Amino acid sequence: MTRRAAGHVALAAAAVVLLALTLRIAVASLSPLLTVIGRDFEVPAAVVGLIGMAPPVAFALSGMVTPAIERRLGLERTVLVAAIVGAVMLGLRAAAVDAWTLLAATAGVFAAVGVANVLLPTVVKKYFPERIGLMTTVYSTTMAVATFTPPLVAVPLAEAVGWRGSFVTWAAVAVAAVVPWVAMSLRARASRSDMVAEPGSSVLSRIVRVPQTWALVITFGVNSAVAYGMFAWLPLILIDDAGVDAAEAGGLLALFAFMGLPVSLLVPVLVARLGRTTPFYAVAILGGLTGIVGLLVAPATATALWVVLVGIPPLMFPLALVLFGLRTRSHETAVAVSAFVQSTGYGFAALMPLAIGVTHEVTGGWTAGLVDGAAPVLQQPSTAGASVAVGTTTHLLEVDLRTGDVETTPTSGQGTPAAPVRLGDCLYGAWASPTGSYLVRCGDDEPTLLDLERMTAQSTPVFRVNRSVVALNDTLQGLM
Repeated sequence: MTRRAAGHVALAAAAVVLLALTLRIAVASLSPLLTVIGRDFEVPAAVVGLIGMAPPVAFALSGMVTPAIERRLGLERTVLVAAIVGAVMLGLRAAAVDAWTLLAATAGVFAAVGVANVLLPTVVKKYFPERIGLMTTVYSTTMAVATFTPPLVAVPLAEAVGWRGSFVTWAAVAVAAVVPWVAMSLRARASRSDMVAEPGSSVLSRIVRVPQTWALVITFGVNSAVAYGMFAWLPLILIDDAGVDAAEAGGLLALFAFMGLPVSLLVPVLVARLGRTTPFYAVAILGGLTGIVGLLVAPATATALWVVLVGIPPLMFPLALVLFGLRTRSHETAVAVSAFVQSTGYGFAALMPLAIGVTHEVTGGWTAGLVDGAAPVLQQPSTAGASVAVGTTTHLLEVDLRTGDVETTPTSGQGTPAAPVRLGDCLYGAWASPTGSYLVRCGDDEPTLLDLERMTAQSTPVFRVNRSVVALNDTLQGLM
């Protein structure tokens, strides 16, 4: 590599790292200060829910429009515009005069972040084609550091310089991220290397038919639902239920965010080296469910442990980022897959912060909102097989452990899932709902879906397997 080429690669690495800092600072620097901001003007719970919704909604919309913007401006110039808009909006957030101007500035920040989110995997693929796993580790680790640092220092910084001064500090970091992208844009324009071919309709229609694309959509949806639900509400949940003060709640939010650091260091490299994703999904699901149960049952006992466990599911974020690069062959496909997966997955996740806020307003507590986030359940242990089943509130999912393909079967409505079971080549699922649903799928046969008349939305369905017999019990009512 020539000295000039080495300098260009170093510039690209610096540009990626500084932008990665901005992407997560924007998300993590607000919620710890809501109590402090509330001393100057009221921030209703509904607005907090909307602020929590802003990242995934903005990311979803950005995923839809980013390919068109990038085709017109080019890769580097589009990222430059996003970096400038993000820095300006972070500064405007410090000038908010009420809850709605705070929300508007925050939405602008996240719109810019969403564009950069879509394009960063493509930047890595373009400038580091032989080091995708390593470079993904570098920038996802930078994101993790930038995620847990603001919650840790936001409250002390606000006490020293005011909450507006705290926001200005983070805006200054965003301004620093603009500088290398100016140089990147000028270099790319001079060489005309900033243009990426337009994703044709054949590319877009092909990727939506690939099962791995939908597996990535589910990954992003679950990861984002947990992450943004917790960023919006975890400090208030801990203040109300665990009895901590605002500073300690900010520290625990930083602990939640810190969990992204070790997984960002390990997951991309391990996935690139092992070529397997199933163990990571299993750890994420089991850890997250255990943490949510702990916050429900004993929030003031081992609070830090529950926060650590709830912080495990976001390991799926670096997992998805590295797969964008490893599972695509061209810039064109990488942009198309990244945009589609992020827009669809984040669109699904956008409902979680609002759902937690609405259920809190209605019930006066946090249990219902946390239960909403605990909906997916892994199948009961069974003999070794080539796939694993997951029950969600609306579907029975079967994930092929060898290929990562996901087969989905819808239920008749929406309800609380029982842990699915497998017997032979048959999968069994059940849902507690006003009518109750029972599903059986055997091999390649059409699934059988039945309503259960005696089951209600309050039922607790549990499968029992005795040799060749599968029984469904309602443990709440003692029915079979």
